[in-house]
Formats: sequence, structure tokens, C-alpha cells
Amino acid sequence: MAYLGKIQGTVENQQNIGRIYKNSKFGIYGTVDNLASLNMDRAKEMEVALRDEIQLGKATILCSLENQKVEEYEIEIEKIYKENNYDNKSMQIKVTDERLLEKTGGIIQGMSGSPIIQNGKFVGSVTHVLVNNPQEGYAVFGDIMLKQSKEIN
Repeated sequence: MAYLGKIQGTVENQQNIGRIYKNSKFGIYGTVDNLASLNMDRAKEMEVALRDEIQLGKATILCSLENQKVEEYEIEIEKIYKENNYDNKSMQIKVTDERLLEKTGGIIQGMSGSPIIQNGKFVGSVTHVLVNNPQEGYAVFGDIMLKQSKEIN
């Protein structure tokens, strides 16, 4: 069975909420001037894991597929490239959650940036899908993303 799909967002209020300073292979970085407009739950903030804390095995991703509802889906971290500081393929991941596989067949366009959580910490974000196997893809380390965010000024 072949799945094609994408996640697409819209800007509803047509108001500027901040500025983008950097668009790189590690993500888009900037500042948010109006946090209230994002409707964020600050109680869900979490620590960024150091790459030495990341383990092979179970983790989850957070993404919104329908009705702006963020859901958690199970994945496996299959490989970790701890010495990788030069691109956004820090970890190889595999979608294992049957609900997500049923809905999308795996990683789809627009899922890039979906946070990966392991042991209650942010370990990174989805970056790529393997074209020949949409159940698998790559992710970038959260510590690289944090370092990049500090270099925007």
C-alpha cells in the first residue's frame, strides 16, 4: 500500500509574531515577540537531552495530523551518530506506532521539525524520510538545534 501526504499549516490571524533570522539545514531560527499568540502550554516545557543521554530504542514524536490536535506517536531510535556535527542526520529513526502508520504510512512531507522525546527530554527533531521506506528517516540532535538558536544574533 502506498501513502502520499503532507502536513500543511496556515497563518490565521495575519499578524507578525516574530522574526526569522536564520534558515539552515538545522532548522529555522528567530525570535517570537508575541508568545501569547502561539497559544502554547508552558507547563509542557522540557529539558534538552545531551547526545550522550540519547539511547537506542523507544521514543516518541509529537505531531498534529488533524484538527490542530498534537498527538504522541511511538518511534524507535535505530542508530545514533554521536560525532555528527556537520549535517542534520544525527539519528536514524523508524515509525513503529500503528496509528501513525495507518494514517500516513510513516514520515510524510511537513513532518520535519516534529519533536522527538525520550525519557521525558527533547532529543531532537525529524528532518528526513527515506524515500524507499517512509517508515524510516533521520533526525537532528536537540543540542545542535539549541547551539544554532544561540548563534542567531
